[in-house]
Amino acid sequence: MMQAALAEFQPGRTIYIPGATGEPLALTQALAADFSRMAGVHAVSCLLPGINETDFLGPDTTGSMTCFLLPRGWKAGFAAGYVRVLPLAYSGIANFLGGRLKIDVAIAHVAPPDASGNCSFGIAADFTPIVWGRAGRRVALINHAMPAMRHGPSIPIDSADVIVETEAPLVATPARPAAAELDTIAASAAALVPEGAALQIGIGGAPAAVWSHLRDHRNIVVASGLVADPVRMLAERGVLREGGAHWAGIAHGSREFYRYLADTGKIGFATVHHTHGIGVIGRLQKFTSINSALEIDLFGQANLEWLNGQLLGGIGGAPDFLRAAACSPGGRSIIALPATDRTGAVSRIVPQLTGRTVSICRNDIDTIVTEFGIAELRDASLDERAASLIAVAAPQHRESLGKAWLLLRKTL
Repeated sequence: MMQAALAEFQPGRTIYIPGATGEPLALTQALAADFSRMAGVHAVSCLLPGINETDFLGPDTTGSMTCFLLPRGWKAGFAAGYVRVLPLAYSGIANFLGGRLKIDVAIAHVAPPDASGNCSFGIAADFTPIVWGRAGRRVALINHAMPAMRHGPSIPIDSADVIVETEAPLVATPARPAAAELDTIAASAAALVPEGAALQIGIGGAPAAVWSHLRDHRNIVVASGLVADPVRMLAERGVLREGGAHWAGIAHGSREFYRYLADTGKIGFATVHHTHGIGVIGRLQKFTSINSALEIDLFGQANLEWLNGQLLGGIGGAPDFLRAAACSPGGRSIIALPATDRTGAVSRIVPQLTGRTVSICRNDIDTIVTEFGIAELRDASLDERAASLIAVAAPQHRESLGKAWLLLRKTL
């Protein structure tokens, strides 16, 4: 059944393949089973760490991959030079895919057509609708396991040059309880979310745990790049605004959650131009973004990409959301992270970033939350920022951070 799609993988072609939870597992597994299919092919996909980990090019490939975040499973390809990483935020990725990159073939992973012949993008409407109309050839992978969403983009089935039908598993992850320190961080972050907020919550242990701490809020509007299983609990408890325009770019959770979204239509789906567009979300009242980082330095700069000097992940959508929150009336952006690594020996509040580049500039940072408290950086001076960040660092690291700041301060 997949042969018609695989036949499009011809040398010299640039082929868009959906990433995130839109990854067509039946296709990528078929490619991984026969690396020769990717010979001379240039793939492009928004791969997400922890979700899209299967390198389907192989170690001796003549093909290549362009991505924007680097999952662990693709690090060998990056080291070998056949994976290229473009350091773009999500809004920049949308512009790149939507105008600057020539795409020979676009793959769409869609639900079966409705009575009007239109196929929903299901649980992932982030980039594929942007790419579809620009591609020289279009392949519709109709997955009978993909639920059709009531509100969101779709494509007419007759716009496809190739149609392949399958019934294959979707990317799905059951909800898991958060570790104790992440739960503490999440509770503090949730307490900063005002009633009536338009809310974005990102990937990462601490942000993901925030959803469950919003059960007593009211009048919340979901305006997020991603939604997960706890959103159902919020809807059923009356937390979400009735009649509100709730939206997301992708869903990432259990199969039961995906079916709930399709059956209720509670959440609409939209492309990155909408979910990450500062001109769209920056106009929302009380837009509140909650994301994470690998480390924060005493100037208030954030590293989202580097761990122990090695590239891990990428920029993602956080810069878009932080800037939108700064534009929003009553808006706030929150970076939630543990104060240390799992051993407690390494502080994630550092004098200066150990990462090789800055992922989020200090002028875009607003509020930092760790298990030890809340640091308000907006309108704070250099010294006030450092003092606030040292105060939310782990107690065993505060003295060394204070001494490091005094030395840094003398050089400014």
